[in-house]
Amino acid sequence: MITQQTTIDYLRSSATGNFFLLAGPCVIEGEDMALDIARHIAPVCQRLDIPYVFKGSYRKANRSRLDSFTGIGDLEALTILGKVRREAGVPVVTDIHSAGEARMAADFVDILQIPAFLCRQTDLLVAAAKTGKMVNIKKGQFLAPASMRFAVDKVRESGNNQIAVTDRGTTFGYGDLVVDFRGVPEMQAECRCPVIMDVTHSLQQPNTAGGVTGGRPDMIETIARAAIATGADGIFIETHPDPANAKSDGANMLRLDLLEQLLERLTALRMVVKEW
Repeated sequence: MITQQTTIDYLRSSATGNFFLLAGPCVIEGEDMALDIARHIAPVCQRLDIPYVFKGSYRKANRSRLDSFTGIGDLEALTILGKVRREAGVPVVTDIHSAGEARMAADFVDILQIPAFLCRQTDLLVAAAKTGKMVNIKKGQFLAPASMRFAVDKVRESGNNQIAVTDRGTTFGYGDLVVDFRGVPEMQAECRCPVIMDVTHSLQQPNTAGGVTGGRPDMIETIARAAIATGADGIFIETHPDPANAKSDGANMLRLDLLEQLLERLTALRMVVKEW
């Protein structure tokens, strides 16, 4: 449940030292679906002592084609995120794309997420910082892990110490990404904040020939296990009841009914890693 503690303290609140989880659909498709997903995941995380944040984009600005789905409307989607926050009793994270969106989104959510392609945008980082909300900065596919400290510094020097950084893979030739797990400890040391592994976006195959992003959902557990083994503080997983019919990123999402068993296995691995 949401308390008066800061969001970053909540993420660190596991009594067993477990990782935290950011999970939900790629984009808000409707109220019922969003609430159903949150209500499915929240009790699983409570049982496993995993601090949980519901993830949902209110609008998708980075799309392959002009006719790709971008959202149901900004205010409608943000209102749904606010309702998830209240009714499911969990913090909520969403992406923002311009400095002008920061204040608007901050009225509805607990964490503002900076997309990977925008992680160097100074005005966006400063605007997010000045809302007082926690800021999660995704590492650009074009950046070395250690370089993320400059993005973090922009937020910290703007008066906000609630920061996390998220790895989502590095460009590897055309249409594929590779995860360099050296980046987890490197960013922990350089950025001095929690490091999250975005498992599902790391498995994207961007802009395939048909103009639709592909993915490798069969590798989700592999990437997630490696992230836990290398000491990631949290993991990010997009999930949907029916990925084949999701309106965005269905090719790399985890089917919702597979999430609980994955989290059980990752929790067991985390307990082993803690003993090393």
